[in-house]
Amino acid sequence: MHKNLSEILITKEQIEKKVKELAFNITRDYQGKDIFFIGVLKGSFLFISELVKNIKLETNIDFMMISSYEGRQSSGMVRILLDLKQPIDGKDVIIVEDIVDTGLTINYLMKTLKTRKPRSIEVCTLLNKPSCRKINVNLKYIGFNIPDKFVVGYGLDYKEYYRNLPYIGVLRDEAI
Repeated sequence: MHKNLSEILITKEQIEKKVKELAFNITRDYQGKDIFFIGVLKGSFLFISELVKNIKLETNIDFMMISSYEGRQSSGMVRILLDLKQPIDGKDVIIVEDIVDTGLTINYLMKTLKTRKPRSIEVCTLLNKPSCRKINVNLKYIGFNIPDKFVVGYGLDYKEYYRNLPYIGVLRDEAI
């Protein structure tokens, strides 16, 4: 365990098992559909990589970069820093997120993408913090519900560090 963590919340093995389970469910639900994954960078890059490797369908993948964080806190102000390079009209879209907490970012993203006329739009998130929700959002695929703790690893960062950890850990207050 990294010295700046107080605990490992979700192990590498638990993540691997859950990613395969999510991929199985998506494969089952999207048979015969034109599936289009949108990875929300930077945090989802490890998750989407492992997820799509386990999807047993033809897929299309693109990325967006959205910002709503300043340090540890969600600012509530959402900005698109990198947009899609491909159209999504008529596609069955799955937004792949690392974590959903307040719901503000994913709500903004879903509203924005709906204006581009996809056939359907759903969310797959590795982590969900329901206790932090400020706005109700529909999350079809959820890896883990977690408590309101500041977590890093498996793509999630603090000041761009810790993304490479193969597990999800709780950052010590002293490390912030």
